[in-house]
Amino acid sequence: MATSVRRAVLTLPAAPLGPENPLPALRPLDQTHSLDQYDERARREFPRDMARQIGYEALRTVLPVRILDGYGRDREPTGFDAIVIENDRLRATVLPGLGGRVHSLHHKPTGRELLYRNPVFQPADFALNGAWFSGGIEWNIGATGHTTLACAPLNAALVPAPDGGEMVRLWGWEPLRGLPFQVDLWLPDDSDFLHVGVRIRNPHQGPAPVYWWSNIAVPEDARTRVLAPADEAWHFGYARTLRRVPVPECQGVDVTYPLHAEHASDYFYEVPPAARKWITSLDADGHGLVQTSTDLLRGRKLFLWGAGRGGRRWQRWLTEPDTPGYAEIQAGLAHTQLEHVKLDGHAEFSWLESYGPLVADPATVHGADWDAARAEVEGRLESALPRAAVDAAYEAWLPHADTEPGERLATGSGWGALEVMRGAMRGGYQLPGTPFDESMLGEEQAPWVELYTQGTFPKARTPEPPGPTLVAPHWRDMLETAPAEPLTEYHLGVTQWHAGDLAQAVRSWERGLKLASSRWPLLRCLALADREGGNPERAAELYAEAFDDLCRERESDGDGESWTAATTALAREAITALLAADRARDARRIFDRLPDGIRERGRFRLIEAQLLLAEDEKAAARALFDAGFEVADLREGAQTLNEVWTALTDDPLPEEYDYRMRPGN
Repeated sequence: MATSVRRAVLTLPAAPLGPENPLPALRPLDQTHSLDQYDERARREFPRDMARQIGYEALRTVLPVRILDGYGRDREPTGFDAIVIENDRLRATVLPGLGGRVHSLHHKPTGRELLYRNPVFQPADFALNGAWFSGGIEWNIGATGHTTLACAPLNAALVPAPDGGEMVRLWGWEPLRGLPFQVDLWLPDDSDFLHVGVRIRNPHQGPAPVYWWSNIAVPEDARTRVLAPADEAWHFGYARTLRRVPVPECQGVDVTYPLHAEHASDYFYEVPPAARKWITSLDADGHGLVQTSTDLLRGRKLFLWGAGRGGRRWQRWLTEPDTPGYAEIQAGLAHTQLEHVKLDGHAEFSWLESYGPLVADPATVHGADWDAARAEVEGRLESALPRAAVDAAYEAWLPHADTEPGERLATGSGWGALEVMRGAMRGGYQLPGTPFDESMLGEEQAPWVELYTQGTFPKARTPEPPGPTLVAPHWRDMLETAPAEPLTEYHLGVTQWHAGDLAQAVRSWERGLKLASSRWPLLRCLALADREGGNPERAAELYAEAFDDLCRERESDGDGESWTAATTALAREAITALLAADRARDARRIFDRLPDGIRERGRFRLIEAQLLLAEDEKAAARALFDAGFEVADLREGAQTLNEVWTALTDDPLPEEYDYRMRPGN
């Protein structure tokens, strides 16, 4: 059959994403994917470019993105828009509304699913901005960690493919760095390999930090082995240290078998510059998926959950009981995922990736001779898809990368259109092939369109939590020259905080507070500033005042999903701050004012246990654990459950609460 592209609907048991958290993310959710300072000695061993890139442009916040933490654990059948690309050898299913994730890659002749295909859609707190889900191929762009676009819609359209057929173009605007990108997917007729052309452009005058890793979830069992062309790797675990280790055996364990390791870890393979870039995951019979690319995509990585109880618990958490586990094989622009690569102004990065089946001799693949195993895979790959063919496919794709899209298959957000509209005042951004039309602008962008066109930020028409804040320097400049209304001062303070001008941010919020009728958004920002500045008592006082004001405003005017999200988020922060200031009575007062539907959530069951501990009611806190609860937005690497349990009892942590991902915790 000739290659075809069609729309479809994929139905999965799914937990709703829920509303965005309306509180601006003034601090990152955690530092899981960063090095601790005590690891400075190890830095001296890093290659020079790696050492430079690890320290380059780390995030202070995830602004302008909002946190997604409103999901739960109750799933019901839900239809997701899908795009199916198919020839007589492969069928790829793509989800444009969920970051362009490749959900499935099915090899028809063998009937094998090459990816780990998650049977459910279950958000969990792994992305830079919260909600993320496991499975398939994820296009990770932005900054160290899972992309903020994991659960966001991308634009999609048909474009002529290099072989004369059709390819699917996905494109969007990465909000953390302000960079447009595209992912072009096509299946040549009779090919066993899905080709993926990727381009990231910097339309700005100055340089920009770039991060890209293609994350590929693959099935895992006791005989799964991951191979790459390397003798060494950089090991990174949840203890946040990075060290060079040998491959395949590290401290007596062959870590190329994901289930041989005890704890979750990253292994970033040190692939020689001249070597072909590839990584594969093969089962006991030597069957599996291989990914290869042109040389710009230099990095290769294995992420494994390990065989420990915490890793197994996370596996079940991300899907459903009695389903197979998975590991991740990955490919990126740098040695490790702790790095950002500089992209000069008006420049671009582009490369080609290929995904397909691989069959190798199982005795050699699983033999003790690592060199022989790698050579076996490399020879089989060269026969199936020569390195020269990948380079030729890339050269054939490049002239098509600028082709304007044809039939639209999906529509992304309007933020890219807003930035392109604003960029027109400096002669416009030259982005052939990835149009961001003004027709994409929506309600969220409307206040910023008015700021750009009229020089004023509009007042809210009805009482409601403030909308998102754009933090790029050009938007800050416009806010600074706009009339100093309370809502304008609120947004200006957020942009200043993001830029590191903390004192200026506080002054803007204090100015806005003097005339604001809706005070709680400004009070919350000031409270967080005090908490970050080492003033827990004043932070607690401001948080309590902010919550009182939110309740007053909500009782008189507020209703609906956004108000529930604001109440939930502010109560969580306020109670935490009050407990940190030893004000359990005031924390209890906030907790008791929450609606039953919020107090019954797993997150607030955990907060209630912490509150009971502060009130010296250990038996009541223990009873909450015994009754059972699930914290839907438990953060990757979080120790809270273990810490609270340890404060309650010397009993071992029950398995249902064990999400520990590192030794000695």
